[in-house]
Amino acid sequence: MEPVFRSLEVAARLAVRATGTRITFRGLDNLPADGGAVVAINHTGYVDFLPAGLAATERGRRMRFMIKAEMQQVKVVNYLIKHTGTIPVDRRAGAGAYAAAVEALREGELVGVYPEATISRSFELKDFKTGAARMALDADVPIVPLIVWGAHRIWTKDHPKNLGHNKFPVTVAAGRPIAPVAPSSALDQQLRTEMSTLLDRVQREYPAPPGQYWMPHRLGGTAPTPAEAKRLDEAELAERARKRAEREATGNNR
Repeated sequence: MEPVFRSLEVAARLAVRATGTRITFRGLDNLPADGGAVVAINHTGYVDFLPAGLAATERGRRMRFMIKAEMQQVKVVNYLIKHTGTIPVDRRAGAGAYAAAVEALREGELVGVYPEATISRSFELKDFKTGAARMALDADVPIVPLIVWGAHRIWTKDHPKNLGHNKFPVTVAAGRPIAPVAPSSALDQQLRTEMSTLLDRVQREYPAPPGQYWMPHRLGGTAPTPAEAKRLDEAELAERARKRAEREATGNNR
């Protein structure tokens, strides 16, 4: 597993260099030097995982991510999943992935999770799923809030990819570890509060001319408001459901 992981780390650094991406790491001493921890990451784009993973590398650690099970259908990705300790999640039956994540935490791994589950079109925090808090409690490990900001300029929903030599600045900021204290609802709320505060600070310190699509509406950007983004998400889910029903109907008629 580790040789493949090492190759990915090298490839990630080469990709950062090739695009001129400038990553600034903050608060990395909040990531435990050893032992397990849930690393809760905000989700604004398709490449958040790369700077988040490099943050762990900077700390001398490796992060095992949870990833949607559909990605196993891509042969190359499936190979990487099997050889890097990545945990595939079937959203319709996530108990197996949850158990695997808790076991990895108990074995001293850093497990990266996205509490929002899906990309935020508003670039604000969406509603959280409860998995991060429950994992921390079941494994008796802390949760570390981790904010990635700027990587969504490379690739996010509803906008074309910017994969060239763009020299985008990216900030990765780790907050103080949160002790796993029950109940999970209170722990989840504490996590959201800590991540929201840290995200706001990073966003305000990030260089951004007014009117940018990649900045939240409340800070002068043209991103959808959280309410508008929620409506877009609901429309997207409805369209997916419609297409799935059409495929199933077509299959049943054959």
